[in-house]
Amino acid sequence: MLQRLLETRLQLRFTAEMTLQRRQPQWKPAVVLCCFLLGISLQSDNISCVSTINLRRFIGCAVREFTFLARKPGCGSLHITTDACWGRCETWEKPILEPPFIESYQRVCTYNETRLETVKLPNCQPNVDPTYTYPVALRCDCGVCLTSTTECITSV
Repeated sequence: MLQRLLETRLQLRFTAEMTLQRRQPQWKPAVVLCCFLLGISLQSDNISCVSTINLRRFIGCAVREFTFLARKPGCGSLHITTDACWGRCETWEKPILEPPFIESYQRVCTYNETRLETVKLPNCQPNVDPTYTYPVALRCDCGVCLTSTTECITSV
């Protein structure tokens, strides 16, 4: 009887080891794949945090995230994060001998394409419309300053 008990235990142990050996290849590739994907995702997060553009020396016009405080008389204010135009554009002035005695080439970073978004401002008085509409920049370019879309200083 002891002999039979030992044979049964050995058989069970052998069966358990064979089962584990057979199952191991099923989960091992999954673990390797998960580790690989985790490594790639961590590596790409590090890459995206590093800016490849030196913003202090950047000349041009680009879409960039911008947060501002939306206000309207009779309503509470609301912080809004949107896309706006940001950058520096090439400008120059040179003196000339005839009026207006200066020739200038002045471009500003301004909207080229936008879409409008509307939000409701909080705590508005009963007779005040709570809607607030603002532009979202889709594309920006260096161009002539248009007072219809941009605050322009026209004289000094």
